[in-house]
Amino acid sequence: MTTASEVSVLGERVGHYYEADHTYQVGREKVREYARAVQDYGPAHWDAEAAAALGGTGLFAPLTFTSIPAMAANRKLLEEVVVGYDTYVQTEQVFEQHRPIVVGDELQTDVELSSVRTVAGREMITITNTFVDTSGETVHTMHTTVVGVTADEVDPELTGAVSKVMMHDVDIMANQASTIDYVKTERVGDPAPRSELGRTRTVGSLNFDDLSVGDQLPVHHTGLTRGDLVNYAGVAGDANPIHWDEKIANLAGLPDVIAHGMLTMGIGAGFVSAWSGDPGAVTRYAVRLSAPAIVPANGRGDIEYSGRIKSLDPETRSGVVILVAKCAGKKIFGMATLDVRFA
Repeated sequence: MTTASEVSVLGERVGHYYEADHTYQVGREKVREYARAVQDYGPAHWDAEAAAALGGTGLFAPLTFTSIPAMAANRKLLEEVVVGYDTYVQTEQVFEQHRPIVVGDELQTDVELSSVRTVAGREMITITNTFVDTSGETVHTMHTTVVGVTADEVDPELTGAVSKVMMHDVDIMANQASTIDYVKTERVGDPAPRSELGRTRTVGSLNFDDLSVGDQLPVHHTGLTRGDLVNYAGVAGDANPIHWDEKIANLAGLPDVIAHGMLTMGIGAGFVSAWSGDPGAVTRYAVRLSAPAIVPANGRGDIEYSGRIKSLDPETRSGVVILVAKCAGKKIFGMATLDVRFA
């Protein structure tokens, strides 16, 4: 349970920074495994020749792939720094792709508690991950905002119920610790410079001259089952039981099991890259989650994706695409935009 003093202390911990203990090696089969989990069958994720045709030295990782090393790296932050919560609900996400991540990359993952703000009495916690390659360049930046949920806010049984179903090496009570022995560590020196390849590489996306503001992307429907959620949880390393245990979801104040926000965003990114023709052409992807995607036990949760071109910049031959995602007729993305470079 989070106390008032713990909440006030959390703001003082903004700026807490560390590097993950180990680098992350991007492997071919992991890329394919993740692409399958987010239902992205774009050839650049599966076929080496297709990736090479887009300038890749290996298969392209899907845009949201960095959620895997981030999940592992952030665990220490959520157990030792952002303390006192029983579970988390994601609210916002921003991906900045400075260059496509490809098979063979070795990434150092940095973690920073970059922001804590109060909205409607709830703590909005933002964690920033930067991914640096062996050349010393930042290739990807990811900002994840979550709301911490405590048992006293929803159901006192939540804490005990969660601890009984978590993975064997995840101790949900670890993040109930107080401020005892806490030592703040902050970044020393400047961040690694960002790769310029995302702005300078020759893209294989749609021709800018063939596009107009207002152009619609073709509507796409995708189905999600509980099996898809369990598979994604295993592939991405997301152990949060609100995505596969109905009782825990109810205790957390949710109507039923919900799809991972990262999963719905990953499918959305694949939808846009299938339209554009180049998954590496997206330089920024920002999503504000507004409603959960419910996945029933006895059927598929259908998500409808659509989009349109909001703006075009002839000087940079780039544009902004608005992405819409609906589940059961309700928007699950309050606002989602992708900045895309065109040929």
